[in-house]
Amino acid sequence: MLQCIFLLSDSGEVMLEKQLTGHRVDRSICAWFWEQILTQGDSLKLVPVIASPTHYLFQVVREGITFLACTQVEMPPLMAIEFLCRVADVLTDYLDGLNEDLIKDNFVIVYELLDEMIDNGFPLTTEPNILREMIAPPNLVSKVLSVVTGNTSNMSNRLPGATSSCIPWRKTDLKHASNEVYVDLVEEMDATINRDGILVKCEIYGEVQVNSHLSGLPDLTLSFANPSILNDVRFHPCVRLRPWESSQILSFVPPDGQFKLMSYRVKKLKNTPIYVKPQLTSDSGTCRVSVLVGIRNDPGKSIDSITVQFQLPSCVVSSDLSSNCGSVNVLADKTCLWTIGRIPKDKAPSMSGTLVLETGVRRLNVFPTFQVGFRTMGVALSGLKIDTLDLKNLPSRPYKGFRALTRAGEFQVRS
Repeated sequence: MLQCIFLLSDSGEVMLEKQLTGHRVDRSICAWFWEQILTQGDSLKLVPVIASPTHYLFQVVREGITFLACTQVEMPPLMAIEFLCRVADVLTDYLDGLNEDLIKDNFVIVYELLDEMIDNGFPLTTEPNILREMIAPPNLVSKVLSVVTGNTSNMSNRLPGATSSCIPWRKTDLKHASNEVYVDLVEEMDATINRDGILVKCEIYGEVQVNSHLSGLPDLTLSFANPSILNDVRFHPCVRLRPWESSQILSFVPPDGQFKLMSYRVKKLKNTPIYVKPQLTSDSGTCRVSVLVGIRNDPGKSIDSITVQFQLPSCVVSSDLSSNCGSVNVLADKTCLWTIGRIPKDKAPSMSGTLVLETGVRRLNVFPTFQVGFRTMGVALSGLKIDTLDLKNLPSRPYKGFRALTRAGEFQVRS
């Protein structure tokens, strides 16, 4: 049972406080938490559960905002962490992003959402589609009306239709002019390549995202051509577990609208679609930089939005970098961003230049790590393929669509 939830900004300021039970948690717990962050460094932000002298603290960090929950009683830690992740996802969906300004501008909606998502310390309604029926997302019209009428509440006067349904994530008697369902495979590739060019780690985190506009009470079955490659699968509550455990088939009655059907990992991949080869030679107070980029394993679809980013060492006074493809920009915080876009067919992108070091520093002792970004549409680089999508209990033949997208996640090349 959670007793309190705090939202902290990146500077440690308490932006929002929500007491969940009769026992009030003093705000001084936030000061203790932030003091530990300052003492132990940002590595403490990676620890999901922290034991204070008086409470157990659960934390989730998203976009510089810390979601901090407190309890004094024994409870499953994964339940608290999962709930905080769901709160962050719902706020991101409602506010079209997540940052300090959005939280402060829409704090009434944030409080209303928390009121519906948790009851007396226990999770209650966490399905986004149901919450949207109860609390209208913010828009320009609602803001103008709140100023004119003085009513700042976005709460609906009617209970959502799903409250009378045997399926809590779906409304009753849904009707659509055209029945459509779209399935997207969205993947992020995490890779680490050492200074010798050897692939140390390569894995993919993926999501099956569904956009469903189906009438009545449809029953869907989704199967993959190669489900054995999937690890660490996680499902939406609508998925029936027995068909997956016996035959690795997804059987479900979908919510209406957009939702994440499942997430997964594919581990120990042996290839990356592009290569980045940095070379740095340092002597006599300067450092010569040369970076080559090219396609290593052609996925059959175009690779675009390619970027290479790295942090200039603190001992660098000035830089002179140029490229034969794209543009190179050095930002105020000494971040060098090379924007390539799409690799041309007639030449391999390369960046070269010179870094000037501080007086008295003859050679570079700390070498940067290169962060690589890319995107490829129409292919899932994990190799996962959708085999069939069957639909039942529909009044008319539906339209089905499939797409795939892979982008770079934590793609690091060390020099």
